[in-house]
Amino acid sequence: MLAGIDEAGRGPLAGPVCAASVILGPDFPVEILNDSKKLSAKKREAAMVLIYRKAPAWGIGWASAAEIDEINILKASLLAMRRAFFDMTGRMGNFPGGALEALVDGIYVPELPIPARAVIKADAKYPEVMAASILAKTARDRMMERYAWLYPEYGYDLHKGYPTKEHRARIIKYGPSPIQRMSFTVRRIDNNG
Repeated sequence: MLAGIDEAGRGPLAGPVCAASVILGPDFPVEILNDSKKLSAKKREAAMVLIYRKAPAWGIGWASAAEIDEINILKASLLAMRRAFFDMTGRMGNFPGGALEALVDGIYVPELPIPARAVIKADAKYPEVMAASILAKTARDRMMERYAWLYPEYGYDLHKGYPTKEHRARIIKYGPSPIQRMSFTVRRIDNNG
């Protein structure tokens, strides 16, 4: 069995990083999958529902903005991936250790109790990683929409914490929000953008 692992939210100025770990069965309709960034929001949501319903195992892991500031975004991403893997295996009960391998999008792998390898652009090549990409992106987007309820002045429902011109302007106007990544720099916005 192959567990695909990917994250979403490395680049934002605010909010957590989210990772997912997914095992797909042989009958999963992989034709609906793609890198989450290449799918429309509607197609991502439809794929997410199918993954939750049909995948034999999946898990979600998080690392908070405070953890990102404390250990850096790379280590926080790997921590979220590790948490996603253990969330998945916890849902599985006893996982077949020798029969399970992890495939991670990128160049680094989290510390796991099974063999794991990193593949650049795995989220565009391997269905299990595509599925993990979709779950991580949709979970993080939903979390940022909920943060928008708490901190509406920052518009998290619109930009999901990514460093858009509007988001940077709101940080300058209102100061950092409680979910701001304080280790990330916000360039000042002048009249020329």
